[in-house]
Amino acid sequence: MEAKRDKEYEECAKVTTGLLKSRTGEFDLESILFLKLRSLGIYDLGCIGECINLERLDLSGNNITNLAPLASLRLLLVLNLSANRISNIEPLSSCESLQSLNLAGNLISSIDGLHALKPIRKLESIRLKDNTYNHTNPVCKNSAYRNTVLEMFQNLKVFDGERVVGRGSDLYQLCKDIDDTIKAGMYKNGQLPDMPDCKPWVEDGFWEIKRSNNAIVEEAYKQFNDVLHECRLLNRRAAHAISQTERTLGLKNPPKQYSV
Repeated sequence: MEAKRDKEYEECAKVTTGLLKSRTGEFDLESILFLKLRSLGIYDLGCIGECINLERLDLSGNNITNLAPLASLRLLLVLNLSANRISNIEPLSSCESLQSLNLAGNLISSIDGLHALKPIRKLESIRLKDNTYNHTNPVCKNSAYRNTVLEMFQNLKVFDGERVVGRGSDLYQLCKDIDDTIKAGMYKNGQLPDMPDCKPWVEDGFWEIKRSNNAIVEEAYKQFNDVLHECRLLNRRAAHAISQTERTLGLKNPPKQYSV
C-alpha cells in the first residue's frame, strides 16, 4: 500500500505525458495551448517542453526549482510561477513571446538575477511581490528594487499588480506646468491680456489613455479567455461522461417487452 502511494506521488511530482493528456484531454502534446498544473507538488517539469505551442501556463503552488524545460516554449505569452522555489530564471530568456510573468513567492535574491529577462522585448507585466497572498522574493527587500526594475524594463506596463505610469504622462504634466508658469507670468493687474488665437500643440485626445494599451484590461481579458476555455473543456468532458452513463444504463436496463 505504501509503495503504491509513493508511486502515485512520484507520478504527480513529475510532469509526464500521461499527466498532460489527462489534464487537457489532448492526445498530441503539440496541440496543448492552455495548461494549468497548480498545487500538484511538482518539482520536475519533465516533458513539458514538448508542448511547444503553449500560450498560457500556470505552475503556481508547486516545488519547482529548475526551469530548463521551459526554454523551448517560444510562443508562451502568460506564465505563472508563483509560490515555488525558483532562484534562477535564466532559461526564461528563450521565451521570446512572453508578455506576462508572475514570479511572486520564490527565492530570487538579487536584481542581477533579473537580467536574464532583458532580451524579452514584449514583456509588459512582471510580478515579484503579491501582498494579497503574502508572496514575495528576497530581492523585494532592496530599497532600490522598484526603481531599478522599472529602469531595467522600459516597456513594462504593469509591475507587482500596479499600472506603471508611463513617461507620456510625465511629459504631459511637465507641459502643463510650463503652460501654467507662462500663463501666471502674463497676468497684469490680475487680468490676462487678450491673446491671438493659437492652435493646440497636439490634436484633441492625443493624451488620452487608449483602452487597447491598458495592460490591466488586456490581462483581465486573457484570464477571462482562460476560464472560458476551461469551461468548454469541462462541458465536453461532462457531455462525454453523460453519454457513456446513458449507454451503460441502456445496456443494463433493456426496455421491457409487453405481450399483447
